[in-house]
Amino acid sequence: METVNALGRRKSAVARVYVTEGTGKITINKRDITEYFPSSILQYVVKQPLTTLDCAEKYDIKVNLNGGGYTGQSQALRLAIARALVKINADDKKALRAEGLMTRDSREVERKKPGQPKARRRFQFSKR
Repeated sequence: METVNALGRRKSAVARVYVTEGTGKITINKRDITEYFPSSILQYVVKQPLTTLDCAEKYDIKVNLNGGGYTGQSQALRLAIARALVKINADDKKALRAEGLMTRDSREVERKKPGQPKARRRFQFSKR
């Protein structure tokens, strides 16, 4: 198997993933996953597509991650891994879709409007 690459996005985070056959090592920006995401919840989120298909020890994953915060980055990475696994074996798509791992979460931050303190919040109004 040659290298399979895929892209995942969430909010302003972008994850580029390169999957090769290996022993289950995940390297993010040249650092190990446990070093990059110390939180076990975020590690679980990233590994969700692999555990769904029972292939956690089958592939080595190299990741370029940039933009966003750590939650957005972990979710972008989850989508990228799921997409890469579907490129490897198209039959896995149904199982991943059932878990909701193939859907791009399109919610973005709404921009701040002029004349308001935030996107939707108005300045305090008084009739006096």
